[in-house]
Amino acid sequence: LTGVGGQGTIAMSEVLGKAAVLDGFKVRGSEVLGMAQRGGAVITYLRLGKEVYGPMVPEGKADVMIAMEPSEALRNLRFLSKDTIVVVGMRSIVPPSVSLGLSKYPDVEDVIKKLKELSNNVITIDPYKLATEAGDAIAANMVMLGALAGTGKLPIKVESLKQAIRERFKGKVVEVNLKAFDLGYSYIKEALKRKT
Repeated sequence: LTGVGGQGTIAMSEVLGKAAVLDGFKVRGSEVLGMAQRGGAVITYLRLGKEVYGPMVPEGKADVMIAMEPSEALRNLRFLSKDTIVVVGMRSIVPPSVSLGLSKYPDVEDVIKKLKELSNNVITIDPYKLATEAGDAIAANMVMLGALAGTGKLPIKVESLKQAIRERFKGKVVEVNLKAFDLGYSYIKEALKRKT
């Protein structure tokens, strides 16, 4: 799971890990935070199964990559294989170095082209649009989690994911996050149908 600080990548990872535990899996995870909390690169690794010995995902061995932001997908190409399902959020977050003219943001179409060279299963989504539809753009991470569930690659029950959302969030935010999850789930189910 990868994104930029402030996008909720870690919260998404926490919900996913909790749901896996609810379903009886062993979970190992690790996170790498960029130089800045907000705006820096964030990657979380989650491995789950009956027996899991380490938190790191070996290069070329990711079953799924969820990238909240296109350039973060590009930054983590080394984890992909032809079988990896890649779900990419299509809302770019331009780093300060680009705004200052110190670097260039990659062309998003080129990013998607490169991803498709490495994986046969690339799906794009605008999680912020769906999260806004759910009631708050900040729930984009739960749209992406729903999208992950919709790929069918997770051995975790949808109800366990929803229970983990209920446990992670409080108040009115719970319903917004659940609706965002459902919208992401439905979107990916439809996208996968169109691919076949």
